[in-house]
Amino acid sequence: MQEEPNVTINDIISKMKKNNWRSNTKMINKAYNYALSNHGDQKRKSGEPYIIHPLQVAYILANMGLDDATICAAILHDVVEDTDVTYEDIVKEFSEEIAEMVDGVTKLGKLNYTTLKEQQVEDYRKMFLAMGKDIRVILIKLADRLHNMRTLRYLTRDRQIANAQETMDLYAPLANRLGMYSLKWELEDLSFKYLYPEDYREIVEGLDKKREERLSFIEKIMEQIKKELKVQHIEAEIKGRAKHLYSIYRKMKRDNCTLDQIYDLFALRIIVNSVKDCYAALGVVHDLYNPMPGRFKDYIAVPKPNMYQSLHTTLIGEKGTPFEVQIRTWDMHRIAEYGIAAHWAYKEASFAKGKKANVKVEEDKLAWLRETLEWQKEMQDPEEFLNTLKTELFEDEVYVFTPKGDIKVLPRGATPIDFAYSIHAQVGHKMVGCKINSKMMPIITKLKSGDIVDIITSDNAKGPSRDWLKFIKSSSARNKIQGWFKKEQRADNIVKGKELIEKEIKKIGMTSSELHKQEYMQAALDRYKYSSIDDMYAAVGFGAISAGKIIAKILEEYKKVNKDEQIEKKIEELSKSKKTRNIIPKNGIIVKGIDNCLVKLSKCCNPVPGDNIIGYITKGRGVSIHTTECANIKDLLADEDRIIDVEWYNENTSSYNVDIEVYSNDRTGLLADILDSIYSVKTKLVAVNSKVNKERIAITEITIEVENLEELNKTLKALRKVDSVFEVKRKK
Repeated sequence: MQEEPNVTINDIISKMKKNNWRSNTKMINKAYNYALSNHGDQKRKSGEPYIIHPLQVAYILANMGLDDATICAAILHDVVEDTDVTYEDIVKEFSEEIAEMVDGVTKLGKLNYTTLKEQQVEDYRKMFLAMGKDIRVILIKLADRLHNMRTLRYLTRDRQIANAQETMDLYAPLANRLGMYSLKWELEDLSFKYLYPEDYREIVEGLDKKREERLSFIEKIMEQIKKELKVQHIEAEIKGRAKHLYSIYRKMKRDNCTLDQIYDLFALRIIVNSVKDCYAALGVVHDLYNPMPGRFKDYIAVPKPNMYQSLHTTLIGEKGTPFEVQIRTWDMHRIAEYGIAAHWAYKEASFAKGKKANVKVEEDKLAWLRETLEWQKEMQDPEEFLNTLKTELFEDEVYVFTPKGDIKVLPRGATPIDFAYSIHAQVGHKMVGCKINSKMMPIITKLKSGDIVDIITSDNAKGPSRDWLKFIKSSSARNKIQGWFKKEQRADNIVKGKELIEKEIKKIGMTSSELHKQEYMQAALDRYKYSSIDDMYAAVGFGAISAGKIIAKILEEYKKVNKDEQIEKKIEELSKSKKTRNIIPKNGIIVKGIDNCLVKLSKCCNPVPGDNIIGYITKGRGVSIHTTECANIKDLLADEDRIIDVEWYNENTSSYNVDIEVYSNDRTGLLADILDSIYSVKTKLVAVNSKVNKERIAITEITIEVENLEELNKTLKALRKVDSVFEVKRKK
């Protein structure tokens, strides 16, 4: 993870020739001289000549085996943004292909946006659109970000944190989705180093202390496996590797444990020549060591969407120490390291010299990207766009099957509704029920890997319910459902949107006649890419964009021809406006569209901040709040006219009482240990009641006061660690 030594153009050309002897060294040299000339005396924050950066980016890509045009674009990737060179200049000097890649990674720095976040969103949007046309754009961007992270120490602390957080939120997950694991791990570890320096240092020092002991353990296992593979005439290369620092940190946080309590800190990788040898090698290691139940994954038979293939198994070594083994072929290994880049380079190698590259990755490999491009067209609110983008990029999936045996990959927590829309929009719209593993189940049931899902449809179905939006996980399903409502209720949305805009105008003390001029309205249409005023009204009415943002853009045009000292202040207020303005009740629940509403947390499920919740309009007692996992959810959803959207207010610090049941084998001092575990995490105890049944099982009922779901989970973890406790759960 150390910064690579400075490379020269000759290093890049040498690497290119090693991968493809037909490389156009003349064009690569030309790109280098062009970049060197135009960057001139520019320096990086380190004080080094700027040209070092594009050379490092090009070298990272040359290592992946990318083509000449990509290497040239990498060398030139900053000339449009940081010098006087234009897109047209690059087309003239090189080619349109190279110019488009350079343009794809160039920020929209010269355009005028209302807020910094809005500009960031547009930069991301442009990058994704360019990526949709040519996947090599994102490969350059990832290599660019990797080298910037390697040299992050030269920036100020605030910039280090901002860049590291953006990398962790966007670029590392993006590398993961593209199967580029070598980049993903390094991006994550570098981000971890700057975001949590103390935790990073502790893990590094902790690993160094027992380094020799671990090396001795893994080398002994490697020798045993090598010897047995040779006996079975399986040609293989075996490599040992330590787990990446950030993955160790995540596991420590997830399991609330220390470094000493994590035993599988290293993994073995066995690389063989064929798929047949993969399974043969698996048999060998399972003969030598006992496999841990439930820890075997076959990504060869069922590859990940990012093309990753491998066999994963966790085994028990000497003294009960677990270790992981990954088995793959050499082709699988290259794809595991470089993902989509390896796929692209392989395709490129098949082209004859001089023929223009026009590589299209197999359709299913980038299905998620096409879906991302679809929903991002409609999403104008920067906050919503960023949140959805981050959610979409994090790969945490379940693998489910159609009745015919086809595999569908869905986000973890997905429901049969997500499954139906993954087949086709019309299947989702006409859905009336489902079977999971041949049993009739609620359509909001969370799916598990291996489930067989059968969707029941009807031509008489009235279409999707708005309640479905509370339970679905995939952006694709959300986009299709929202599209159905926009189409079906367009007229109502236009009227509602117009009313919201009129209301916003009155709030700022102006009149419609002042702002409803063609040139002002056209500016808003152009900025947010609406083809007509009705389209804009419909978007506001539907909730795709706030009325405040539309008025803010109109006011920007208004101020160009009218002098008004208050306009700037009004624009700033409007650009920060949310889609709805609600008075926050004391219990921290926002009821969308209603101010000052009586709200009651239901005793049947005791929701706390962080739980997914819905609101139910009661008769005379305001809105009752239930979790989406509540036992009464089915009865509530049957009366859908009384369901209302609710959400937690993040900034509220109210406390909530939660009832917990602790089941343990009875012993002396048990209650004292349970109470000590609660005090150890500084949770407030409200009440406790304990009894023992005939089977000598102690049932302890506890009421605690917490501020959010994180505090509750922390308490539950502490209770589970108490000796003799075998089950801890929230009381329903």
